[in-house]
Amino acid sequence: MKLQPASKREMKRISLGSLFCLGIMLAAFYVLSLFGVGTFGYTVLLGGALGTLVAVLNFAALCLTIQSAAGIEDKKQRKATIQVSYNTRLFFQAAWVVAAFLIPAFHVVAAAVPLLFPSAVIFFLQNPGKLTGVVKKREHFH
Repeated sequence: MKLQPASKREMKRISLGSLFCLGIMLAAFYVLSLFGVGTFGYTVLLGGALGTLVAVLNFAALCLTIQSAAGIEDKKQRKATIQVSYNTRLFFQAAWVVAAFLIPAFHVVAAAVPLLFPSAVIFFLQNPGKLTGVVKKREHFH
């Protein structure tokens, strides 16, 4: 199944936003290492990059699931399809964190934090005024 144009557009936004978040996270790790809090090295870079990839692929799987579920007429079957997808995606995210913990080539925190990036990007895209301090003017009718 191919991604529909709307899903492709959202995938692009989530991917770019996640890369932006990755840059912020890596900068934070670097600054913390300058102050003696942890070390900044290839384990942080590798964990962060692969964690971001896992997060973006998880979002792609979500898009594909929603697209396929939209075509299911039976409400119970549609709900079951979405639930199985959710459980599977959650399992793979947990497996990634466990692998990052067990494999010394990955910094576990740098590998796990990117799983939150798509949610942060979605929040920002839905609520830009709340994060930037811009207050939308409300029109009052008298």
